[in-house]
Amino acid sequence: MKIRSSVIDSLAYVSPPTAWSSADIESKLAPLYQRLRLPEGRLELMTGIKERRFWDNPVRPSEIAAQAGRKALAQSTISAEQIEVCIHSSVCRDMLEPATASFAHRLMGLPEGVQVFDVSNACLGFLNSISLLSAMIDAGQIKAGIVVSGENGKPLLERTIQQLLGGEHTRKSIKPFFANLTIGAGAVAAIVCHESLSPGGHRVLGGSVLADTSSNDLCKGDASLGGDGLEMQTDSEEMLHAGVSLAKRTWAAFKKELDWSEATPDRVITHQVGAAHQRLLFESLGLQMEKDYSSYQTFGNTGSAALPITLAKAAEDGAVKAGDKLALLGIGSGLNCLMMGVEW
Repeated sequence: MKIRSSVIDSLAYVSPPTAWSSADIESKLAPLYQRLRLPEGRLELMTGIKERRFWDNPVRPSEIAAQAGRKALAQSTISAEQIEVCIHSSVCRDMLEPATASFAHRLMGLPEGVQVFDVSNACLGFLNSISLLSAMIDAGQIKAGIVVSGENGKPLLERTIQQLLGGEHTRKSIKPFFANLTIGAGAVAAIVCHESLSPGGHRVLGGSVLADTSSNDLCKGDASLGGDGLEMQTDSEEMLHAGVSLAKRTWAAFKKELDWSEATPDRVITHQVGAAHQRLLFESLGLQMEKDYSSYQTFGNTGSAALPITLAKAAEDGAVKAGDKLALLGIGSGLNCLMMGVEW
């Protein structure tokens, strides 16, 4: 997959106001910890996640996605009137129908001539959307589009705590729920356009995609009973090894497609799962950890928003600069992997 004329004109994120530390979550699970004699501090020790952030009041994914979208528009050289496609790419959605993008479109005040739809692919939706917008731009169908993601993991986390406290669990039976305790919240948006509209934009170079659908049962989420939020169960250990194995094969294809080597990227931004995933991924791909920039320590895993939020924070902190070559390594349950090269 090579991309000829697409750039990221602006990238903006919204951070929720309230932090929940891993210690806070363990305190809520104190009866379970005491009964199973689980050591305090294991959640942060095993994941490297110190805290994750949430909105205090109930929010719809479209509301927080639109906040990020308005922020991206305010920073952009592209006006709302120039946007031709609006994609919502979150795991979280307002409802099954209509598309959550239709609510975000209205909240952002975009014109009626905009194509509006959702892209759903677990944690990979945002990168898929950038790829899709870039293809539409290269094909001459559009000149500019916006992708937004609003992930709110609080209902899932609260539901998981309720489930863990309410059942007669063993150390073995709690394992499928462990990944839920790493989930956070955040919103992010990117405006993608033809290079002629943004000469100083960040060039999307292309990349590679692979799927291992034999592993599609390792992480499964669905509406909880009563329809209030999600329930999710994950085989974390198998997911880790299957995901890194798929990433290794995708990395080989990515290097060939863009004529890169392990030394080429100046910065590597990955999907944010936790410390163990990060270490094994970099080791397996032969990448230097010094090129990593992470946000999982203070954001946790924010689904489809995790990688783009991390990229936005890296730019904000000066960890990426003009001319840098970036390797964006995305992966989502299913399993699907998309690796994208960007020249900042």
